Amino acid sequence: MSHGDDALTPLLQVRGLVKNFGTNRVLDGVDLEVRRGEVLVLIGPSGSGKTTVLRCLNALETPEAGVVDFDGGPTIDFAGKVGKSDRAAMRDRSAMVFQHHNLFPHLTVLQNVIEGPVQAHGVPKAEAAARAEALLDRVGLTEKRDAYPSELSGGQQQRVGIVRALALQPDLLLFDEPTSALDPELVGEVLKVLRGLADEGWTMVIVTHELGFAREVADEVLFFDEGVIVERGAPEVLFTAPKKERTRRFLDRLLRPLD
Repeated sequence: MSHGDDALTPLLQVRGLVKNFGTNRVLDGVDLEVRRGEVLVLIGPSGSGKTTVLRCLNALETPEAGVVDFDGGPTIDFAGKVGKSDRAAMRDRSAMVFQHHNLFPHLTVLQNVIEGPVQAHGVPKAEAAARAEALLDRVGLTEKRDAYPSELSGGQQQRVGIVRALALQPDLLLFDEPTSALDPELVGEVLKVLRGLADEGWTMVIVTHELGFAREVADEVLFFDEGVIVERGAPEVLFTAPKKERTRRFLDRLLRPLD
């Protein structure tokens, strides 16, 4: 995937991220950077810290230590005091798509999509609605604009979740296992939307277990285990010739054909 000269400056740099849940250290000094237009894919066993990284980047969790530096601000050192304005500034730069859609059940599809731009960014309702209509059309959901989440399939709900994130016009899109809650026949429609976003040059960090998809869209893959990045590399290298035994064992388990 080729990106422009602006890809030379990382959109995001993360240094020394540490996060504990009680006595359990979930992230143990994570360093990563994401360049503009790049797709970073995080893989690894359950509980390895992948989702926690995303939640820290979207200010849903507060790390014990580490620096998160967005190009153009904010730069936040979590060893110091982090205020509400810091968290708001981080949220302004990124938007997150969750595993379980997290749509508001009492709002229609269109209302779900315009809620964020209107409430968080002060976008006029008519402008937010026009933007939402265009995005819904792009993912093939125009006819569902007035439906409620309970009337949608899981794949449709997840596409609305993606549109809701896009409507915020973030610099960075964060995806937490966007297909893992879906029936197998619905996975393809969501991956198709993500491929389109990658082709358009959106900057994305994706946690996924869909290795074929990761190989196709990722510029770099990071393998997490026990709160650290064990190995990182281009997908064609990491998936075919991993250097670390832990990476090999994980990939062998996932790629082994079923009996």
